[in-house]
Amino acid sequence: MSAMEELTKELARLPGIGRKTALRLTYHLIRQPAEQSTRLAEALVNARERVRRCARCYNLTEDEVCSICSDPRRDSTILCVVENASDIGAVERSGEYRGLFHVLGGHLAPLDGIGPDDLTIGQLMSRAVGGDAREVILATNPSMEGEATAIYIQRQLAGLGVTVTRIARGIPVGGDLEYADGVTIAQAIAARREMR
Repeated sequence: MSAMEELTKELARLPGIGRKTALRLTYHLIRQPAEQSTRLAEALVNARERVRRCARCYNLTEDEVCSICSDPRRDSTILCVVENASDIGAVERSGEYRGLFHVLGGHLAPLDGIGPDDLTIGQLMSRAVGGDAREVILATNPSMEGEATAIYIQRQLAGLGVTVTRIARGIPVGGDLEYADGVTIAQAIAARREMR
């Protein structure tokens, strides 16, 4: 395999990058000055060597404990559970959440061989019950696997003195009702609330 084919193959393994885009990126990288390619390679190696999981919430960080967990201004009585570290950014961008997080490392997918022991569900239970958490917000994706994961966690926490909530789902702000699918509309109607 040629060097260009190898690079294209590796780039195509990245999420959202198909073969054509990988080939375009390969040609772009080959045309760049050698020092730019070296900087990119060094940045990849540095990130791989320095970034690890937070010892408390499993977010990605270069420190033992991430900046969110070590921030004394955060409300430690609320845990927001997300599937992946990349989901934290979406919640943080809302500007509405000031609690802590817990990253599961994926979702339950029995057909793919991913069960509770393959995720950080056990560590979540320890944090929720052993700490000062009063609420656990389940912010898993609204997919079939995300829903199954949320239901599994809710059942594990049932009766343990922790309030378990689920993020709302429905029609996005700025979205048109006529383009929404039936499941989204059904969830929006089920989660309706009184106008005040």
